[in-house]
Amino acid sequence: MFAAQGYIFSPVSYFERLWKELPDTHPEHFEMRRDFLLATLDPGSRVIDVGCGAGWFAAELAHAGFAVVGVEVAAEPVRRARERFPRLDFRLAGERQLPFDADAFDGAWLGEVLEHVADGIGLLEELVRVVAPGGLLVLSTPDHGWMLRLRLGVSRAAFERHFEPRADHLRFFTAGTLRSLLEAVGFEQIAIRRAGAVLLASARTPR
Repeated sequence: MFAAQGYIFSPVSYFERLWKELPDTHPEHFEMRRDFLLATLDPGSRVIDVGCGAGWFAAELAHAGFAVVGVEVAAEPVRRARERFPRLDFRLAGERQLPFDADAFDGAWLGEVLEHVADGIGLLEELVRVVAPGGLLVLSTPDHGWMLRLRLGVSRAAFERHFEPRADHLRFFTAGTLRSLLEAVGFEQIAIRRAGAVLLASARTPR
């Protein structure tokens, strides 16, 4: 949070406004990301869904036999998730302050979250705290491969649309920069692959 000319900026307030405008539909690339998530997580594990949105992935995890808790920084997606999936556990949480004990989970899901977070290292460090050593992080984030970078470099209009300063994407990853971020926090056994315009990754928390 910071102040500028008397205006207080709060990430929570920003995401509250954003969620008020978002349609109540399935997330982008839902089936592909769901299949990757369910195939990658250790069966039957305790999972935290960080940035759970309206609860679609948490519901799929619960249906597949995982013990899941969803967390969000804004109240509106938590309200939608609780309304749609009343038997599941959804909570409000800060980006760097998850309301759980150390080693509370076996795995974590970050589905299209890192690109929205101001302090990616801080969030990942908090996940290292709440996920047991050797636990599994599974994530997806938009891919900025060489063809996209080339198009953005030669087209001013495409560049300005993509990096619209009022948009909610704060970070832009390639496979290399995503790996570097995970390595900086100490994650191990990092695996990253591309699926269309999406990066799909898994990594183990430090032992």
